[in-house]
Amino acid sequence: MAQEIQAEEEQAFAETQVVEPSSTHFSVVGELQKIQEEHEYLPPDKLRELAREKNLSLARIYSIATFYNQFSLQPKGEHIITVCTGTACHVRGAPELLTKLKDTLSVDAGETTEDGKFTLQTVNCLGACALGPLISIDGKYYGNMTLSKLDGVMEEYGVDND
Repeated sequence: MAQEIQAEEEQAFAETQVVEPSSTHFSVVGELQKIQEEHEYLPPDKLRELAREKNLSLARIYSIATFYNQFSLQPKGEHIITVCTGTACHVRGAPELLTKLKDTLSVDAGETTEDGKFTLQTVNCLGACALGPLISIDGKYYGNMTLSKLDGVMEEYGVDND
């Protein structure tokens, strides 16, 4: 009986500790989406402005913006190259593809080329493991990728691989 009471008390306590996102949180997400749609990323001056408008700390705005993968605090390139680094892609050669792209574009994952043409990023899974190794460019999937196929794909985007 004492254990049942203790379990009920623990459950009641746990329920009081759950923090649900507020309507303010969701309105901030909506505003962040609008800002990113307009600017392709979240410029710091726009985040400060949003914090003032919503009467929230800048830290709170940043905590929401950095929680969601859809938001970027850095300008993105004209073309977004995503390399899947999940297990299926990894064992089939994704690390070599990533190295080749880093060398060809002279950037690390998470960076944008100086000319603003390409952003290179990695993800844990693109959801098409049977096609691995897999990259996507601007959302278009290129499966069963090899180093030689990568050269051809990059040529389509104006990159000289020599």
